[in-house]
Amino acid sequence: MLDSVVERTDKFISGRPKAERKAFGQFFTSIETARFMAGLFDYPRKPVIKILDPGAGSGILSATVIDELNRRPETIKKIELTCYETNGDILPLLESNIELMKLYSTIPLSVKIVTENYITTQGNDFSENLLAAKNPLKYDVIIANPPYFKLSKDAPEALSMQNICYGAPNIYFLFAAMSLFNLKEGGEMVYIIPRSWTSGAYFARFRDYLLKEGKLTAIHVFSSRSKVFGKEDVLQETMIIKVRKTQITPEHVKITSSEDSVDFEHITELYAPYHLVVSGTERFVYLVTSQEEIEVMEKVHSFAHPLPEIGLKMKTGLTVDFRNRQLLRNTSGEHAVPLFYAQHLKNGRVVFPIGKENEYITDELPGMVQLNRNYLFVKRFTSKEEQRRLQCAVYLADHYPEYQKISTQNK
Repeated sequence: MLDSVVERTDKFISGRPKAERKAFGQFFTSIETARFMAGLFDYPRKPVIKILDPGAGSGILSATVIDELNRRPETIKKIELTCYETNGDILPLLESNIELMKLYSTIPLSVKIVTENYITTQGNDFSENLLAAKNPLKYDVIIANPPYFKLSKDAPEALSMQNICYGAPNIYFLFAAMSLFNLKEGGEMVYIIPRSWTSGAYFARFRDYLLKEGKLTAIHVFSSRSKVFGKEDVLQETMIIKVRKTQITPEHVKITSSEDSVDFEHITELYAPYHLVVSGTERFVYLVTSQEEIEVMEKVHSFAHPLPEIGLKMKTGLTVDFRNRQLLRNTSGEHAVPLFYAQHLKNGRVVFPIGKENEYITDELPGMVQLNRNYLFVKRFTSKEEQRRLQCAVYLADHYPEYQKISTQNK
Protein backbone atom coordinates (compact mmCIF):
# COMPACT_ATOMS: atom_id res chain seq x y z
CA MET A 1 0.00 0.00 0.00
CA LEU A 2 2.68 2.49 1.04
CA ASP A 3 4.86 1.68 -1.96
CA SER A 4 1.96 2.36 -4.30
CA VAL A 5 1.06 5.65 -2.60
CA VAL A 6 4.70 6.82 -2.78
CA GLU A 7 5.09 5.77 -6.42
CA ARG A 8 1.94 7.65 -7.42
CA THR A 9 2.99 10.72 -5.41
CA ASP A 10 6.44 10.81 -7.03
CA LYS A 11 4.79 10.67 -10.43
CA PHE A 12 2.52 13.59 -9.49
CA ILE A 13 5.48 15.66 -8.23
CA SER A 14 7.51 15.06 -11.38
CA GLY A 15 4.57 16.19 -13.52
CA ARG A 16 3.93 19.49 -11.69
CA PRO A 17 6.34 22.46 -11.64
CA LYS A 18 7.56 23.35 -8.16
CA ALA A 19 6.41 26.97 -8.64
CA GLU A 20 2.87 25.74 -9.28
CA ARG A 21 2.83 23.68 -6.07
CA LYS A 22 4.53 26.47 -4.12
CA ALA A 23 1.52 28.68 -4.82
CA PHE A 24 -0.49 26.27 -2.65
CA GLY A 25 2.33 26.04 -0.09
CA GLN A 26 2.40 22.35 -1.01
CA PHE A 27 5.55 20.33 -0.26
CA PHE A 28 5.20 16.57 0.00
CA THR A 29 6.39 14.46 2.91
CA SER A 30 9.00 11.81 2.20
CA ILE A 31 7.93 8.26 3.08
CA GLU A 32 10.72 7.98 5.68
CA THR A 33 9.50 11.13 7.45
CA ALA A 34 5.89 9.97 7.23
CA ARG A 35 6.75 6.60 8.81
CA PHE A 36 8.69 8.32 11.59
CA MET A 37 5.81 10.72 12.30
CA ALA A 38 3.20 7.96 12.37
CA GLY A 39 5.39 5.98 14.76
CA LEU A 40 5.46 8.80 17.33
CA PHE A 41 1.86 8.40 18.49
CA ASP A 42 0.79 6.58 21.61
CA TYR A 43 -2.30 5.23 19.90
CA PRO A 44 -5.32 4.87 22.20
CA ARG A 45 -6.63 1.37 22.90
CA LYS A 46 -10.27 1.80 21.94
CA PRO A 47 -12.71 0.23 19.46
CA VAL A 48 -13.08 3.30 17.20
CA ILE A 49 -10.22 5.70 16.42
CA LYS A 50 -10.90 9.05 14.76
CA ILE A 51 -8.03 10.45 12.66
CA LEU A 52 -7.64 13.86 11.02
CA ASP A 53 -5.23 14.79 8.20
CA PRO A 54 -5.94 18.52 7.67
CA GLY A 55 -3.53 18.97 4.75
CA ALA A 56 -3.81 15.57 3.13
CA GLY A 57 -2.11 16.12 -0.24
CA SER A 58 -1.71 12.64 -1.77
CA GLY A 59 -2.50 10.93 1.54
CA ILE A 60 1.01 9.72 2.48
CA LEU A 61 0.63 10.65 6.15
CA SER A 62 -2.81 9.07 6.38
CA ALA A 63 -1.50 5.89 4.75
CA THR A 64 1.34 5.53 7.26
CA VAL A 65 -1.06 5.99 10.19
CA ILE A 66 -3.40 3.34 8.74
CA ASP A 67 -0.39 1.07 8.30
CA GLU A 68 0.62 1.60 11.96
CA LEU A 69 -2.90 0.92 13.22
CA ASN A 70 -3.11 -2.29 11.21
CA ARG A 71 -0.32 -3.60 13.43
CA ARG A 72 -2.62 -3.18 16.46
CA PRO A 73 -5.81 -4.99 15.40
CA GLU A 74 -6.47 -6.61 18.78
CA THR A 75 -8.25 -3.53 20.20
CA ILE A 76 -9.32 -1.48 17.17
CA LYS A 77 -12.57 -2.37 15.44
CA LYS A 78 -12.95 0.65 13.17
CA ILE A 79 -10.92 3.60 11.84
CA GLU A 80 -12.62 6.87 10.89
CA LEU A 81 -10.39 9.12 8.76
CA THR A 82 -11.10 12.72 7.73
CA CYS A 83 -8.91 14.33 5.05
CA TYR A 84 -8.96 18.02 4.07
CA GLU A 85 -7.61 18.95 0.64
CA THR A 86 -8.54 21.99 -1.48
CA ASN A 87 -6.19 21.55 -4.45
CA GLY A 88 -8.31 20.12 -7.26
CA ASP A 89 -5.22 18.91 -9.16
CA ILE A 90 -4.31 16.37 -6.49
CA LEU A 91 -7.79 15.31 -5.38
CA PRO A 92 -8.06 12.44 -7.92
CA LEU A 93 -4.75 11.05 -6.62
CA LEU A 94 -5.90 11.38 -2.99
CA GLU A 95 -9.18 9.64 -3.81
CA SER A 96 -7.45 6.72 -5.56
CA ASN A 97 -4.97 6.38 -2.69
CA ILE A 98 -7.86 6.31 -0.22
CA GLU A 99 -9.34 3.40 -2.17
CA LEU A 100 -5.99 1.61 -1.82
CA MET A 101 -6.07 2.16 1.94
CA LYS A 102 -9.56 0.72 2.16
CA LEU A 103 -8.50 -2.27 0.07
CA TYR A 104 -5.39 -3.09 2.11
CA SER A 105 -6.56 -2.17 5.62
CA THR A 106 -7.36 -5.20 7.77
CA ILE A 107 -9.41 -2.91 10.03
CA PRO A 108 -12.68 -1.49 8.60
CA LEU A 109 -11.92 2.03 7.35
CA SER A 110 -14.36 4.84 6.65
CA VAL A 111 -13.05 8.01 5.01
CA LYS A 112 -14.44 11.49 4.54
CA ILE A 113 -12.69 13.87 2.13
CA VAL A 114 -13.48 17.55 2.74
CA THR A 115 -12.61 19.85 -0.18
CA GLU A 116 -13.24 23.10 1.71
CA ASN A 117 -10.78 25.34 3.57
CA TYR A 118 -9.75 23.58 6.81
CA ILE A 119 -9.71 26.80 8.83
CA THR A 120 -12.83 28.57 7.58
CA THR A 121 -15.08 25.59 6.98
CA GLN A 122 -15.59 25.22 10.72
CA GLY A 123 -17.42 28.52 10.94
CA ASN A 124 -18.36 31.34 8.59
CA ASP A 125 -18.83 34.19 11.05
CA PHE A 126 -15.37 35.81 10.99
CA SER A 127 -16.38 38.31 13.67
CA GLU A 128 -16.38 35.42 16.14
CA ASN A 129 -13.26 33.49 16.98
CA LEU A 130 -13.27 29.98 15.54
CA LEU A 131 -11.34 28.67 18.51
CA ALA A 132 -14.43 29.37 20.59
CA ALA A 133 -16.80 27.58 18.20
CA LYS A 134 -19.42 25.32 19.74
CA ASN A 135 -19.57 21.55 19.21
CA PRO A 136 -16.47 21.22 17.00
CA LEU A 137 -15.42 17.85 15.61
CA LYS A 138 -12.87 16.13 17.86
CA TYR A 139 -10.24 13.54 16.95
CA ASP A 140 -7.96 11.07 18.75
CA VAL A 141 -5.03 11.47 16.34
CA ILE A 142 -4.08 14.36 14.05
CA ILE A 143 -1.12 14.19 11.68
CA ALA A 144 -0.10 16.96 9.29
CA ASN A 145 2.39 18.50 6.93
CA PRO A 146 0.50 21.81 6.66
CA PRO A 147 0.81 24.31 3.81
CA TYR A 148 3.50 26.99 4.18
CA PHE A 149 2.75 30.52 2.96
CA LYS A 150 2.03 33.94 4.37
CA LEU A 151 -1.47 35.35 4.56
CA SER A 152 -2.48 38.99 4.59
CA LYS A 153 -3.55 40.19 8.02
CA ASP A 154 -7.12 40.63 6.75
CA ALA A 155 -7.36 37.16 5.12
CA PRO A 156 -10.47 35.22 6.23
CA GLU A 157 -8.30 32.65 8.03
CA ALA A 158 -6.43 35.37 9.95
CA LEU A 159 -9.61 37.22 10.87
CA SER A 160 -11.20 34.03 12.14
CA MET A 161 -8.30 33.27 14.49
CA GLN A 162 -7.32 36.76 15.60
CA ASN A 163 -6.34 35.80 19.13
CA ILE A 164 -3.27 33.89 17.87
CA CYS A 165 -2.32 36.22 14.99
CA TYR A 166 0.16 39.07 15.01
CA GLY A 167 0.54 40.94 11.75
CA ALA A 168 0.47 38.86 8.56
CA PRO A 169 0.50 35.22 9.76
CA ASN A 170 1.84 32.11 8.08
CA ILE A 171 -0.88 29.56 7.36
CA TYR A 172 1.07 26.71 8.98
CA PHE A 173 0.61 27.88 12.56
CA LEU A 174 -3.11 28.52 12.03
CA PHE A 175 -3.37 24.87 10.99
CA ALA A 176 -1.48 23.76 14.09
CA ALA A 177 -3.64 25.84 16.44
CA MET A 178 -6.87 24.62 14.84
CA SER A 179 -5.67 21.02 15.06
CA LEU A 180 -5.03 21.35 18.78
CA PHE A 181 -8.54 22.76 19.08
CA ASN A 182 -9.84 19.73 17.16
CA LEU A 183 -8.15 17.21 19.47
CA LYS A 184 -10.01 15.26 22.10
CA GLU A 185 -8.70 15.64 25.64
CA GLY A 186 -5.69 13.34 25.86
CA GLY A 187 -5.45 13.15 22.06
CA GLU A 188 -2.17 13.73 20.20
CA MET A 189 -1.07 15.68 17.13
CA VAL A 190 2.17 15.26 15.19
CA TYR A 191 3.18 18.10 12.86
CA ILE A 192 6.18 18.79 10.65
CA ILE A 193 6.64 22.57 10.68
CA PRO A 194 9.35 25.26 10.43
CA ARG A 195 11.35 26.11 13.54
CA SER A 196 10.39 29.80 13.31
CA TRP A 197 7.53 29.54 15.83
CA THR A 198 9.81 28.61 18.74
CA SER A 199 10.85 32.19 19.60
CA GLY A 200 10.17 35.84 18.91
CA ALA A 201 7.21 38.16 19.44
CA TYR A 202 5.65 37.35 16.04
CA PHE A 203 4.60 33.87 17.24
CA ALA A 204 4.03 34.74 20.93
CA ARG A 205 0.23 34.39 20.79
CA PHE A 206 0.45 31.08 18.98
CA ARG A 207 2.97 29.70 21.49
CA ASP A 208 0.81 30.89 24.34
CA TYR A 209 -2.22 29.04 22.96
CA LEU A 210 -0.37 25.88 21.91
CA LEU A 211 1.57 25.45 25.14
CA LYS A 212 -1.30 26.43 27.41
CA GLU A 213 -3.87 24.09 25.84
CA GLY A 214 -1.40 21.29 25.09
CA LYS A 215 2.03 20.04 26.11
CA LEU A 216 5.05 19.20 23.97
CA THR A 217 6.02 15.58 24.53
CA ALA A 218 8.45 14.97 21.64
CA ILE A 219 10.57 17.05 19.26
CA HIS A 220 12.66 15.92 16.32
CA VAL A 221 15.13 18.30 14.68
CA PHE A 222 17.07 17.93 11.44
CA SER A 223 20.69 19.08 11.22
CA SER A 224 20.36 19.51 7.45
CA ARG A 225 18.05 22.16 6.02
CA SER A 226 18.05 20.77 2.48
CA LYS A 227 17.24 17.06 2.94
CA VAL A 228 13.95 17.04 4.85
CA PHE A 229 11.39 16.88 2.06
CA GLY A 230 13.13 14.25 -0.03
CA LYS A 231 12.74 15.07 -3.72
CA GLU A 232 11.18 18.48 -3.04
CA ASP A 233 14.45 20.48 -2.90
CA VAL A 234 13.22 22.73 -0.08
CA LEU A 235 15.65 24.83 1.96
CA GLN A 236 13.94 25.23 5.34
CA GLU A 237 14.85 24.71 8.99
CA THR A 238 12.20 22.19 9.95
CA MET A 239 11.17 20.20 13.00
CA ILE A 240 8.64 17.55 13.95
CA ILE A 241 6.60 18.11 17.10
CA LYS A 242 4.28 15.88 19.05
CA VAL A 243 1.72 17.67 21.24
CA ARG A 244 -0.71 16.08 23.67
CA LYS A 245 -3.90 17.92 24.61
CA THR A 246 -3.61 17.98 28.38
CA GLN A 247 -3.12 20.33 31.31
CA ILE A 248 -0.63 17.94 32.93
CA THR A 249 2.94 19.09 32.35
CA PRO A 250 5.33 16.17 31.69
CA GLU A 251 8.67 16.03 33.48
CA HIS A 252 10.63 15.63 30.25
CA VAL A 253 10.46 16.20 26.51
CA LYS A 254 11.94 13.51 24.25
CA ILE A 255 14.25 15.29 21.80
CA THR A 256 15.72 13.40 18.86
CA SER A 257 17.78 14.60 15.92
CA SER A 258 18.97 13.24 12.58
CA GLU A 259 20.95 14.51 9.62
CA ASP A 260 18.08 14.25 7.16
CA SER A 261 14.67 12.71 6.46
CA VAL A 262 16.03 9.34 5.34
CA ASP A 263 18.45 8.16 8.01
CA PHE A 264 16.06 7.80 10.95
CA GLU A 265 17.90 4.69 12.10
CA HIS A 266 20.87 6.77 13.25
CA ILE A 267 19.35 9.40 15.50
CA THR A 268 20.48 10.92 18.77
CA GLU A 269 18.01 10.76 21.65
CA LEU A 270 17.75 12.93 24.75
CA TYR A 271 15.19 13.47 27.51
CA ALA A 272 15.30 17.15 28.48
CA PRO A 273 13.50 18.66 31.50
CA TYR A 274 10.26 20.28 30.33
CA HIS A 275 10.94 23.52 32.24
CA LEU A 276 14.17 23.97 30.27
CA VAL A 277 12.62 23.29 26.87
CA VAL A 278 9.55 25.49 27.44
CA SER A 279 10.45 28.46 29.61
CA GLY A 280 10.08 32.18 30.17
CA THR A 281 7.03 34.40 30.28
CA GLU A 282 6.81 34.24 26.47
CA ARG A 283 7.06 30.43 26.46
CA PHE A 284 10.11 30.21 24.22
CA VAL A 285 10.99 26.69 23.07
CA TYR A 286 14.68 25.81 23.41
CA LEU A 287 15.88 23.00 21.15
CA VAL A 288 18.54 21.43 23.35
CA THR A 289 20.13 18.39 21.72
CA SER A 290 22.87 17.33 24.17
CA GLN A 291 23.54 16.96 27.88
CA GLU A 292 26.02 19.82 27.62
CA GLU A 293 23.29 22.13 26.30
CA ILE A 294 20.99 21.07 29.15
CA GLU A 295 23.71 22.01 31.65
CA VAL A 296 24.16 25.41 29.95
CA MET A 297 20.39 26.04 30.15
CA GLU A 298 20.35 25.09 33.82
CA LYS A 299 23.12 27.63 34.48
CA VAL A 300 21.24 30.32 32.56
CA HIS A 301 18.08 29.58 34.55
CA SER A 302 20.04 29.92 37.79
CA PHE A 303 20.85 33.58 37.09
CA ALA A 304 18.95 35.85 39.49
CA HIS A 305 18.60 38.76 37.04
CA PRO A 306 18.24 39.30 33.29
CA LEU A 307 21.10 41.17 31.62
CA PRO A 308 19.52 44.69 31.58
CA GLU A 309 19.05 44.58 35.36
CA ILE A 310 22.82 44.20 35.88
CA GLY A 311 23.68 46.99 33.44
CA LEU A 312 24.35 44.97 30.29
CA LYS A 313 22.65 46.04 27.08
CA MET A 314 22.62 44.21 23.77
CA LYS A 315 22.57 46.11 20.49
CA THR A 316 23.11 45.25 16.83
CA GLY A 317 26.16 46.61 14.98
CA LEU A 318 25.52 50.20 13.90
CA THR A 319 26.88 50.30 10.35
CA VAL A 320 25.33 48.66 7.30
CA ASP A 321 28.50 48.99 5.23
CA PHE A 322 27.11 48.58 1.71
CA ARG A 323 24.58 51.37 2.31
CA ASN A 324 27.26 53.80 3.53
CA ARG A 325 30.10 53.23 1.09
CA GLN A 326 30.85 56.96 0.90
CA LEU A 327 31.89 56.89 4.59
CA LEU A 328 34.21 53.88 4.37
CA ARG A 329 38.01 54.14 4.31
CA ASN A 330 40.86 51.65 3.79
CA THR A 331 43.31 53.41 6.11
CA SER A 332 43.24 55.32 9.36
CA GLY A 333 43.44 59.09 9.39
CA GLU A 334 41.80 62.22 10.74
CA HIS A 335 38.14 61.56 11.57
CA ALA A 336 38.51 57.89 10.53
CA VAL A 337 37.81 55.29 13.24
CA PRO A 338 38.01 51.47 13.26
CA LEU A 339 35.03 49.60 11.78
CA PHE A 340 34.90 46.13 13.31
CA TYR A 341 33.53 43.27 11.19
CA ALA A 342 32.74 39.65 12.08
CA GLN A 343 36.09 38.72 10.47
CA HIS A 344 37.90 40.58 13.25
CA LEU A 345 36.61 38.06 15.84
CA LYS A 346 39.15 35.25 16.12
CA ASN A 347 39.24 32.63 18.90
CA GLY A 348 37.64 34.84 21.52
CA ARG A 349 39.76 37.91 20.76
CA VAL A 350 39.46 40.95 18.54
CA VAL A 351 42.26 41.14 15.95
CA PHE A 352 42.58 44.54 14.24
CA PRO A 353 43.63 45.53 11.66
CA ILE A 354 43.74 42.48 9.38
CA GLY A 355 44.27 44.25 6.05
CA LYS A 356 40.61 43.96 5.10
CA GLU A 357 39.05 46.43 2.68
CA ASN A 358 37.06 49.26 4.33
CA GLU A 359 38.29 48.63 7.88
CA TYR A 360 37.71 52.28 8.80
CA ILE A 361 34.77 54.69 8.69
CA THR A 362 34.53 58.45 9.13
CA ASP A 363 32.98 59.68 12.36
CA GLU A 364 30.92 62.43 10.73
CA LEU A 365 27.54 60.69 11.30
CA PRO A 366 26.84 60.26 15.04
CA GLY A 367 24.52 57.30 14.40
CA MET A 368 27.37 55.28 12.89
CA VAL A 369 29.80 55.46 15.82
CA GLN A 370 29.84 54.47 19.47
CA LEU A 371 32.06 55.24 22.45
CA ASN A 372 35.34 53.36 22.65
CA ARG A 373 34.58 51.32 25.76
CA ASN A 374 34.66 47.64 26.72
CA TYR A 375 32.33 45.35 24.77
CA LEU A 376 31.58 41.73 24.13
CA PHE A 377 31.31 41.37 20.35
CA VAL A 378 29.07 38.54 19.11
CA LYS A 379 28.74 37.35 15.52
CA ARG A 380 25.13 37.57 14.39
CA PHE A 381 25.68 34.88 11.70
CA THR A 382 27.93 31.84 11.94
CA SER A 383 28.65 29.04 9.50
CA LYS A 384 28.18 25.36 10.34
CA GLU A 385 31.89 24.84 9.67
CA GLU A 386 32.77 26.82 12.79
CA GLN A 387 33.29 24.83 15.99
CA ARG A 388 30.69 26.79 17.94
CA ARG A 389 27.41 28.28 16.81
CA LEU A 390 27.96 31.19 19.23
CA GLN A 391 31.09 33.12 18.21
CA CYS A 392 32.14 36.00 20.42
CA ALA A 393 35.21 38.02 21.40
CA VAL A 394 36.18 40.43 24.16
CA TYR A 395 36.88 43.97 23.00
CA LEU A 396 39.03 46.05 25.40
CA ALA A 397 39.04 49.79 24.85
CA ASP A 398 42.54 50.32 26.24
CA HIS A 399 43.97 48.25 23.37
CA TYR A 400 43.01 51.18 21.08
CA PRO A 401 43.69 54.27 23.25
CA GLU A 402 44.11 56.58 20.26
CA TYR A 403 40.38 56.47 19.46
CA GLN A 404 37.51 58.07 21.34
CA LYS A 405 34.95 56.47 19.02
CA ILE A 406 34.70 53.19 17.07
CA SER A 407 32.07 51.57 14.85
CA THR A 408 30.63 48.06 14.46
CA GLN A 409 29.33 46.47 11.27
CA ASN A 410 25.74 45.23 11.29
CA LYS A 411 26.58 41.49 11.25
